[in-house]
Formats: sequence, C-alpha cells, structure tokens
Amino acid sequence: MALAEAQTKSIHKKDPGDRDQLITEYLPYVKRIVQRIAVHLPASIDIDDLMNVGVIGLIQAVDRYDPKRDNKFMTYAAFRIKGAVLSELRARDFLSRSNRRKIRELDNAYLKLEQKFGRVVEDFEVAEELGVDIDQVYKTRQMSSISFISFEELGYTSKDEQEKLMKYLINNDEDALSATRLKELKTAIARSIDQLPEKEKLVISLYYLEELTMKEVGKVLNITESRVSQIHSQAIMHLRAKLRKEKLLDS
Repeated sequence: MALAEAQTKSIHKKDPGDRDQLITEYLPYVKRIVQRIAVHLPASIDIDDLMNVGVIGLIQAVDRYDPKRDNKFMTYAAFRIKGAVLSELRARDFLSRSNRRKIRELDNAYLKLEQKFGRVVEDFEVAEELGVDIDQVYKTRQMSSISFISFEELGYTSKDEQEKLMKYLINNDEDALSATRLKELKTAIARSIDQLPEKEKLVISLYYLEELTMKEVGKVLNITESRVSQIHSQAIMHLRAKLRKEKLLDS
C-alpha cells in the first residue's frame, strides 16, 4: 500500500490507467470501512448498496486529493468513504433527526439510571424508564454505534457550516472557530475515555486505535462478539453523556 500512497503524489489524473490502478489498490479499504459500519446495521440494509456508495467516495477522493496538503491520501480517502456511507444512511432516514432524538433519549436514560443506582444498569431497566419494549432499546443502541458525534450535535446545523467543518477536518484549512471547538472536543474525549470503566476503555482502544473488528476484539478479551458490541455501545453512550454534560454537544 506504500506504493499506492506514493502514486498519489505523482498521479496523472488525465491518465485513466493511473487513476484506475489507484482506485483498485484502495478498494479493500472500502470493504473494510463498510464492514465496520455494517456490523451495527439491521439486516434490512443492503450492504452491497453501501459498498457502491463507498466506492463513489473513494473515486471522489482520488479525483479531489491534493498532494500538496499536509495529509496522507489514506486519511483523506477514509474520511470521504465514511462520509459517503453515512450520508447514504441519513438519506435512507436511518440517521434521521427523529432517530438521533431517540439516541439522545437513550443516552439520557442510561445516565439518569446509573446516577440513581450507582451501577451499570440493565437494558430492561432502561426500557422500563423509556416506556418502550426492549427490542426498541436494542435497535436504538445499534443506531447509536454508527456515528459517535453528528454535525448537528456539534452545533453545525446548516449545510454551509458543515461544509466548512469538513474542509477543516480534511484539509486543515484555517478556521479558528472550528479549530478551537475541535481541540476542546478532542481534549474532552481523551479525558472522558480515561474515566470509562476498564473494559469499556479497552474495547474503545482495540476497536478505534488498533482498528480490530468486533470479532477480533472478542477473541482478545475472550468474550462474544455480541458482548463486545454491547460494551462498545455503552462506552459511546457514556462518552456522549459526558460531552453533553460539559456543554460540548447540543442536548
């Protein structure tokens, strides 16, 4: 893959051969990214459709990448691929405003009950608190694992604001407001991760830093993949709740 990375610095975009070769080199990353997202999706979502959308994101990355920028092509491409897949899920109403509201309500219910009982709460207790059946809790928790933080939760509600933030994240374009807000967020996330229960902290580290799949994390910790998914969801909810408490996310 180092060869492909080097090719991006000298790619002749007018040469279809160079362009197609680069796209082919990075196709396995599309599959890996989509699979990591798909593990949190219901069976009704067509994974092949998401693969196609991810490939479009990769093609856009190849066509728009500027090697003069201080970022690696893989970093840029991964951002574009993930963005394309999440945009498709939003278009399908999977990450709609109403679903994001359900996620916030679930986060708040977990936080309220944990503060009340002083322990990790069970899913059936959360279901009773929300007045829904436990299957709805599972479904909402599944959605909550797809996108840790949305643009809207960061306070970027208009398309123009979101575009500016994306440019800052991808290209490190000068934007003092975005830079300050994201530095605060990064510091708060690091602090919040450090405060997580040990098993949640370990799952977050293995899944995001080591980039293991949930199945691989389960093998490392000697627990089932479904248990890893549950611990991951709880960790994400705890992190979002802490960030809301610090007023870094919209309530």
